[in-house]
Amino acid sequence: MQNTTVKVEKTEILSDNWYTLKKITFTVQKKDGNTETQSREAYDRGNGAVILLYNTSTKNVILTRQFRMPTFINGNADGMMIEACAGLLDDDHPEECIIRETEEETGYRITKAEKVFEAYMSPGSVTEILHFFIAEYAENMKINKGGGLEDEGEDIEVLEIGIDKALQMIESGEIKDAKTIMLLQHVRLKNLV
Repeated sequence: MQNTTVKVEKTEILSDNWYTLKKITFTVQKKDGNTETQSREAYDRGNGAVILLYNTSTKNVILTRQFRMPTFINGNADGMMIEACAGLLDDDHPEECIIRETEEETGYRITKAEKVFEAYMSPGSVTEILHFFIAEYAENMKINKGGGLEDEGEDIEVLEIGIDKALQMIESGEIKDAKTIMLLQHVRLKNLV
């Protein structure tokens, strides 16, 4: 449903070096009926997908570890993050995207993924909607070492971790990535592992 209490007056591109940073000036009708002009910046990096691979017999999950510059400049001493496999849609359907990303990053070939929900991860400043998936994996689905695409500058370590240890890593601060925390909690709440 279109919000008729908001009218975009002007959109300026502040940067489009990597993704697009826009400054949007708009009028908004407040609860008391008065209108007010405001401006906000919004970062558009496209939509994405994320997946947690889990194994019901071993009670393990597949995670990745890679360097993330924004965390490095915000206090993460080595910049390394433990995360669920994820990627941008790049005009693909979310399930097609995450199946491709799973093979590139983890080395596991899956043929289907179950979508469990979608969410805005930082709605005050980022336009991205993230599509969340889960899928079972088995050792015989491993077709390569994973690690990401070299031409995209990816240098990803693949981790196989027990679900109990992964949940403890949230408490200890070793896992600080929101999308990963959400999926780990989802599979535990659903008693999948």
